[in-house]
Amino acid sequence: MAERGGAKRVREVQEGRGARGSGSRGGRWGGAAPVATAGRPLGRPAGEAAVFLGCFPLHLARVACSWPGRLHAGLGLEIRASGREEKMDWRKWKQQKKEEKKKWKEIKLLKKLEKERARAVMEKEREEAKPKEDKGRHHTVSVAVPGSILSNAQSPELRTYLAGQIARACVIFCVDEIVVFDDQGENSRSIEGEFEGIKGKGQACVQLARILQYLECPQYLRKSFFPKHQDLQFAGLLNPLDSPHHVRMDEESEYREGVVLDRPTRPGRGSFVNCGMRKEVQIDKQLEAGLRVTVCLDEKQNSESKTQKGVVVSAQSPRTVSGLYWGYNVRLASCLSAVFAESPYKDGYDLSIGTSERGSSVDQASLPAFSHALIVFGGLQGLETGVEADPHLDVTDPSTLFDLYLNTCPGQGSRTIRTEEALLVSLSALRPKMDAAAKEGRNEASPPPPCRFTPEWVNEMFPGNEMFFLAFAKETAFFSHVRSFI
Repeated sequence: MAERGGAKRVREVQEGRGARGSGSRGGRWGGAAPVATAGRPLGRPAGEAAVFLGCFPLHLARVACSWPGRLHAGLGLEIRASGREEKMDWRKWKQQKKEEKKKWKEIKLLKKLEKERARAVMEKEREEAKPKEDKGRHHTVSVAVPGSILSNAQSPELRTYLAGQIARACVIFCVDEIVVFDDQGENSRSIEGEFEGIKGKGQACVQLARILQYLECPQYLRKSFFPKHQDLQFAGLLNPLDSPHHVRMDEESEYREGVVLDRPTRPGRGSFVNCGMRKEVQIDKQLEAGLRVTVCLDEKQNSESKTQKGVVVSAQSPRTVSGLYWGYNVRLASCLSAVFAESPYKDGYDLSIGTSERGSSVDQASLPAFSHALIVFGGLQGLETGVEADPHLDVTDPSTLFDLYLNTCPGQGSRTIRTEEALLVSLSALRPKMDAAAKEGRNEASPPPPCRFTPEWVNEMFPGNEMFFLAFAKETAFFSHVRSFI
């Protein structure tokens, strides 16, 4: 019985022959039909594969052999070749490729982060190695004026205005201390009491000191420290000083003046301070209520918190650390000699200047280096009156009391210069000379920065490899520090 066409073709495939004829070019596809195997080129089909494909029509079998990736992946065919069973899961393969690509990106990102971190460390070390710029001002300027200048004013309003002029002049030229001394023998040692009038031997020094303190105090603290007083009756008419420590409510500032509030706090927590802000400031210490403090606010503040955080610092910190002018202190002296004897500085004033029309010209004066300078002004009759009224002085010539005795306005057109005018004239003439002298003294006092790279450090960090360290030092801008011993 003759074989049917389909069975005949299956037998031919089993025998390894083409669909039409035999030989190298058998059939339309040329020789044996190729078999698709995973990861291998198309070759001659094995017998088992041919039997498996025999259950399909011939055209499907040919397509399966010619396009293995498309057909056997779509139909889920299993192709057995050379006795092995292989199956390609494309979804799993793609997932593996994605994971490998993800890991590669992570490794690349980690390397980039490590480079940036190393670069940041190097830059930080370079910044630390550079000499830090000291922004602080370490020298001080003090001014001494007699309280008797208020006696020349004709009314309480004019006395108050005269005190305001002195305060404004001192703030403009960054005076750190105002000493009010008695040149009439009134023996004023405290600010207690009231001014009893022009004719009486009263408390002119007290009134001047009280007005100066009132003007220096920030506006939001005046109610806490200055109750109603007759000496301050017209102080509200004076021009404000508007100095850096008079900070407005919404103004950003590193430092602020405040008053400690009488509020209970938890154990281990600091007191609350009113610094003139919308929120109260909690400091790091427990202090007595009613004290005036200088607070350094933290850089990072929690905007959602009901209070802000700060640290109590010295009143001199804004000047010595940040170079800010932070107001003046007021001191009362019972006589001219007490101006020097009761100095708040440990070593006293290392530069004292007296002003008088009988002194030498300020134009030819040269100021020495100093840390604390004192400029003394006389009253209506000059410094001679203060010398005569001082029971502790045996001299008659005031020039012997000072390092320099200067005429700060040579060739004056008026017979007399009022004290409030002499303040502006003298401080204007002395300011550039004092700045230069203070800078010179600071350079002499400050030692050179210590060398970080000592020979012991080099031997420990780079044993036997000094040349590498020399290259490293040159790269990090420390060559000038290390070439002396390498």
